[in-house]
Amino acid sequence: MVAVVELTEGPGTGGAYAKAALGLLPGRRRDDALPDVELVRRGVTVDRDHLARYDRVCGLRLTDALPATYPHVLAFPLAMRLMSAPGFPLPMIGLVHVSNRITVLRPIDAGVRLDLTVRAAGLRDHPRGRQFDMLATASADGVQVWRGVSTYLRKTSSGPGPDAPDPLPAAGSVWRLGPRVGTEYAAVSGDRNPIHTSRLGARLFGFPRPIAHGMWTKARCLAALEGRLPSAYTVEVAFKQPILLPSTVRFTSSPANAGCEFTVHGKRPHLTGTITPG
Repeated sequence: MVAVVELTEGPGTGGAYAKAALGLLPGRRRDDALPDVELVRRGVTVDRDHLARYDRVCGLRLTDALPATYPHVLAFPLAMRLMSAPGFPLPMIGLVHVSNRITVLRPIDAGVRLDLTVRAAGLRDHPRGRQFDMLATASADGVQVWRGVSTYLRKTSSGPGPDAPDPLPAAGSVWRLGPRVGTEYAAVSGDRNPIHTSRLGARLFGFPRPIAHGMWTKARCLAALEGRLPSAYTVEVAFKQPILLPSTVRFTSSPANAGCEFTVHGKRPHLTGTITPG
């Protein structure tokens, strides 16, 4: 049975990576299963100045409607608290965000109070290690209006190599991403993983320079599709090769069934996604 833990104030993210680093020390005991805990925070309000900063960083229009990716930012501190807790079965540092699915059940106005829930589920084997899902929901006036699923992978083997390089697609929009994309998104999202903000931190995990946040890339894709999004939809993405910063990539989209497909591509695909109405 899942234990519900209600938080009266939002947990910060500032010390989470420090706690996670301590968890890498030899001898740290880890549980074999995910915690049967659901964290809840009720009555969360949106800081409109923060929302405006988030919109600018991600290239979104400044409106009173929350972007589909914004509740993920609100729920992220709860997810960090779970993943950095003593005994969590996989160390938080080194986790790879491999996919994300968000369902917007109805438009969310920035003036509503939201009840957030977060829990971890589905710990399972993967050809390259072990993975699990972080499940999040947002409700307004007792009605669920948003839900998200973030899948994280802990690699324990190398697995197959990356896809063969391809030239940039001939069509689509060219994005030139500056070196501060990672630090600017970290400041508005609370996700201060050093692989996005520090050349040294990136090198410790095998990257020659910082990489863009996957959720920034997803939000930037939705910004490119603004005006074409239905009022209720599911947007699902797979994070492929990381985007090194600075970088030049190309965004493409095309109709698919009643929705659309989209990609962010460099020499290799960085992100693939679909939008399904309803």
